[in-house]
Amino acid sequence: MNDIRRTILWVIFGFSMILLWDQWQVFNGNKATFFPSSAPAVSSTAPVGTPATSASVPTGVASSSAVPSAQVPGTAMPGALPATTPSNTKEHVVVKTDVLTLTFDTEGGTLIGSAFTHLKDMTDKSSGFVLLDESPSRVYVAQSGLIAGTSGGSFPTHKTPMTVVPGERQLKDGQDSLEVKFESAELDGVKLVKTYTLKRGDYNMTVRHDVVNAGSNAISPQLYLQLVRDGNKPPGESSFYSTFTGPAIYTDAKKYQKVEFKDIEKNKVDVEKHATNGYVAMVQHYFASAWILPDGIPRDIFMRKVDTNLYAVGMITPLDAVAPGTTKTVNATFFVGPQEEKKLEAIAPGLELVKDYGWLTILAKPLYWLLDKLHGFIHNWGWSIVALVVLLKIAFYWLNAKAYASMAKMKAINPKIMEMRERLKDKPQEMQQQMMKIYREEKVNPMGGCFPIMIQIPVFIALYWVLLSSVEMRGAPWILWIKDLSSPDPFYILPLLMTMTTMLQTALNPTPPDPMQAKLMWFMPLIFSVMFFFFPAGLVLYWITNNILSIAQQWVINTRMGVPPQFNLPKFK
Repeated sequence: MNDIRRTILWVIFGFSMILLWDQWQVFNGNKATFFPSSAPAVSSTAPVGTPATSASVPTGVASSSAVPSAQVPGTAMPGALPATTPSNTKEHVVVKTDVLTLTFDTEGGTLIGSAFTHLKDMTDKSSGFVLLDESPSRVYVAQSGLIAGTSGGSFPTHKTPMTVVPGERQLKDGQDSLEVKFESAELDGVKLVKTYTLKRGDYNMTVRHDVVNAGSNAISPQLYLQLVRDGNKPPGESSFYSTFTGPAIYTDAKKYQKVEFKDIEKNKVDVEKHATNGYVAMVQHYFASAWILPDGIPRDIFMRKVDTNLYAVGMITPLDAVAPGTTKTVNATFFVGPQEEKKLEAIAPGLELVKDYGWLTILAKPLYWLLDKLHGFIHNWGWSIVALVVLLKIAFYWLNAKAYASMAKMKAINPKIMEMRERLKDKPQEMQQQMMKIYREEKVNPMGGCFPIMIQIPVFIALYWVLLSSVEMRGAPWILWIKDLSSPDPFYILPLLMTMTTMLQTALNPTPPDPMQAKLMWFMPLIFSVMFFFFPAGLVLYWITNNILSIAQQWVINTRMGVPPQFNLPKFK
């Protein structure tokens, strides 16, 4: 390469192409993307609101649609379950805590709705954001029940009518916890009792499953826990940048594994099938739900298609033999809430990984930690972003100084190179030799500014994912017109400032000798800036701050080296 400017230009070009390639991959439904990406919506040919979850119910014969135990190695084939139809007397039970509004269905004691008190819907600010939902347009529910083990039998499932035990339905002032209990009728002498215990300030709840054997024979059922949702993209998601939506699991053996809906559709699921720890989850931008069993309990893990545009992820755990007249209890934890990293870490090992930073997690986690610490002092996420960028610029000061010093030297000798290129324009081989001679005489390394910038690129990408993935940015104001750092600037002021600072930075750099490179030097940053008109305001704020600090440092270094600031404006012919 002939100069540092060409290298930097290609770095910018390459990063832009990575972003564009990532979006092209998402658009065309390809699997591998550079960044964590969301699965495209799977077309549904069946009406979702029928409700589609009924397709996951065994009706009269053992059906793999219920809980796919027949496809999980080492798990007994479920016995024939009695046909069940939705009860005419079923009802919805609404329960409220200080942070959650939950809707339960007495059919199976299933959790079919969740809304957040402090996290508002982006289109209707008067209502809380809804995650779990069973409506004509969406299906996303949490189910649990029993299936037959080695002893056979028909047991209560998530379609069995249950009775809700009378009790409080709202967490009152001074009250720290609230219980909601559902009891099934006896089925083959077996009764299932589900007790949800919700706590103040928590998005996780304990779900106790009591298996009561009121019959005359010992039973060995299996407990299943599953999340079922459609494959549609969550409403309000950006089509310009991609985030992951789909099922995920975590085990100590293989850590965090996520699967696209389209891979389930193609039966290309390759995840850990057996474990004694971990969780299963459904993940989307900013939010997640998860079933968690205590460590040490063996479980079989499954992901499968349930029906048209409907998918399930879950666990099945065998219960020890339950003697007549006794009760077997299994406690599980269910989480439904925002991806707040510190809270997720406290609930279960590895649960914080649902906030997916992709391959740069090792850099992103300390960046988020530092951002969170800054917010603890500043109490404004916008100014915390600015402060974080300032600290990063300080940390990389000497690397940037080397890059800008190299660029200043290139700018100083640029007239000499331009004169030589004009003089030897018909002798390309001699031109290259003379150029290298000038570099040696002036002790200039044309690659000297490239490596410091390349080293920093992973940090910039990691910070990009921190800001894009952090639910704390959702609805967080900065100043004046910026009321939500997770949404684009409504007046496009920040993207315009971003474009202006990018152009100013380009004008301060040495003009490449090659006319085509000189044109690209202006076009590529401009194209790159246009993308930021669609990015969240927090991301644009981060980049503007970085640009301004870079311009200031470059100006100071140029002045110290005796290279007066010059604005190299484009010359297009």
